Amino acid sequence: MRVATRTLLLWCPDWPVLAAEIVDGVSATGPVAVLHANRVVACSEQARAEGVRRGLRRREAQGRCPGLTVVDHDPGRDARAFEPVVAAVEEVAVGVEVIRPGACALAARGPSRYLGGEEAAAERIVEHVAQSCAVESQVGIADGTFAAGLAARQGRIVPPGGTPEFLAGQPVAALGRPALADLLHRLGVRTLGDFAALPAGDVLARFGFDGALAHRLAAGRDDRPLAVRQPPADLAVTADLDEPIDRVDVAAFTARTLAERLHERLAGHGLACTRLGIEAVTAHGQELHRVWRHDGLLTAAAIADRVRWQLDGWLTGARRGAPARPTAGIIRLRLVPDGMIAQAGLQAGLWGETGEERERAHRALSRVQGLLGPEAVVTAVLGGGRSPADQTRLVPWGDERLPTRPGPAPPESVEHGGAVGAGRRRVGAGMVVPAWPGRLPPPAPAVVLPTPVDASVLDATGTPVVVSARLAVSAPPARLTIDATAEVVGGVGVGGSAEIVGWAGPWPVDERWWAPAEARRRARFQVRLADGAALLLAVERGRWLIEAIYD
Repeated sequence: MRVATRTLLLWCPDWPVLAAEIVDGVSATGPVAVLHANRVVACSEQARAEGVRRGLRRREAQGRCPGLTVVDHDPGRDARAFEPVVAAVEEVAVGVEVIRPGACALAARGPSRYLGGEEAAAERIVEHVAQSCAVESQVGIADGTFAAGLAARQGRIVPPGGTPEFLAGQPVAALGRPALADLLHRLGVRTLGDFAALPAGDVLARFGFDGALAHRLAAGRDDRPLAVRQPPADLAVTADLDEPIDRVDVAAFTARTLAERLHERLAGHGLACTRLGIEAVTAHGQELHRVWRHDGLLTAAAIADRVRWQLDGWLTGARRGAPARPTAGIIRLRLVPDGMIAQAGLQAGLWGETGEERERAHRALSRVQGLLGPEAVVTAVLGGGRSPADQTRLVPWGDERLPTRPGPAPPESVEHGGAVGAGRRRVGAGMVVPAWPGRLPPPAPAVVLPTPVDASVLDATGTPVVVSARLAVSAPPARLTIDATAEVVGGVGVGGSAEIVGWAGPWPVDERWWAPAEARRRARFQVRLADGAALLLAVERGRWLIEAIYD
């Protein structure tokens, strides 16, 4: 059986209240309560002295303390305010795991050995956090994170091997599972020692897997290893220039030197980057920033090229229709690596996907982006949706090719029945994506018009064809007439008409009916004209539109 790790846990009491003071300037010395879903989740010491407790409703808390300051719960604020505390702990000891905002843990063995014992380590960390962040904290040390958290609330160091005895006297509410604690109380189980004495098999059968986990914690068998965070190394490189640079050739020389420094620093950590952030500051304080992405590993030459292209775009781009050039020369240049992977972690494609031709095309397109902006070169990404226009998204060259909506998997990945269920598709690593009801059947149209063209659909007698609310077609479509303001569409000229020799549909779509301002109800038809052209039509509120053209 694995032995629980000797764990040191730092706990900052009433952290949501302290975070509100740090970020929003709320005085934590007065009566303050942090509310979530109209209930108190944390309160200050002064508020507790006046009867405010966790779990009280807002009105009851304000009734007990009329001068109570109420603050909304903000997990993001708590996490941002806690980051300096974690950084202060990392200055004393490494391998810190953030349990939640207000509590972090680390293995006690390392700091206790080089600081002269567990008690000395606890005092040093508490003192350093107080000096660095002006935050009061308490430290607990025990076998396992759960027991260390309870010990921290008492500022106690539990001797090695004494964790089960320490836990035995704690109330079952300490498990942090209100429903389980209430049930155990009704069954006459009051302390963690009473709960740990129950047979493990009976606990699993009665309370399920979560109850079995709580049973292990109550017995002091918290053998989960710490998921420590690794402090990121500062791999960025910066060049402060003596004279402002406003010429591309001088900037290119600086770019190559800086690129070689960055490449050497990454190689020293066994890393390579696939994204590069280029930052520049001008003599007037103007800040410029651009991120470059690359399918392969960025070598020193590739980094230098991209920096040179970007500086060329910034310094001379105004003559090519790009945004205005900087108002002064560049005095600081900084390269920030991103998307880092192990240097041997990318393999070239077998059939030349990352070969010389692709690299040459990538360099050319990337340079165009550097001169004219990232939106100057875009590629199409297919995704989900019911209409062809919804299924296509244009993304700048080099950006992640992610669809706006999840799309269906290839046909071979469709699963019928089983755990996934009929009509659902499995995409990627276990992700299940539902099919799109109302999606047009294949084949997909070859051309999707950027703006649908107005048209009229007539029957054999020249009467406009209408579609009822029950999707009943008044008569078979016989002739298509295009609006006189439209250009040639599918071989039909301006204001011209063509005979419809075949049609299919309707395919109805009733989207966002729950939001009246965004609701859209329409029906689509596929029609074939006498000259062989095929079109995708849609009728919405009695108006016919041409949406796409088939090959």
